[in-house]
Amino acid sequence: MTSTETMPTRPDVIADVIDQAVPLAPQQTTHAVRHERAKVVASTQGSYEAMFAPGVQGVSVAERLLVALLACRLSKADSLARHYQQRLISEGTEPALIDAVNRNAIGSLPDPRLHTILRFTTTLIERPIDGDRQAIEALVKAGLTTPAIVSLGQLIAFLSYQIRVTAGLQAMAELEAAT
Repeated sequence: MTSTETMPTRPDVIADVIDQAVPLAPQQTTHAVRHERAKVVASTQGSYEAMFAPGVQGVSVAERLLVALLACRLSKADSLARHYQQRLISEGTEPALIDAVNRNAIGSLPDPRLHTILRFTTTLIERPIDGDRQAIEALVKAGLTTPAIVSLGQLIAFLSYQIRVTAGLQAMAELEAAT
């Protein structure tokens, strides 16, 4: 696929999340840079789709979306946070739960498993060096299996990447607009 071709669309696939988070006009240089390597764009979106696929075992789609929302809020990635909040609403997640995560009030959550998952998310986003054996053992005590813990770690790593790509594109678009 060349850089000028578009990805084939499927009705069951969400439009490119980063393109939605950083809307760029096709004539913008930042848009051209973003789409210069179609394989990277496709792989990033494919990773997103895999991370939130229903078949991932051990961590529900709603739990993964709450992790994403929290990671985005902690990172001040508002456009991505809006995307994940909308996905949670579409999934039928309780509004009070979404609100608690939006406010980073995870200590008020009644579900100890979810509280532990979100505390782990906070640790890896804010202080990754503290994502040690003790943090992993807390997940095990909360009932997560080894595959679920690996999936959770992969998700948080992907979110860190997605947040950074989005922030970089936003900064480039702002610089381009200012010149």
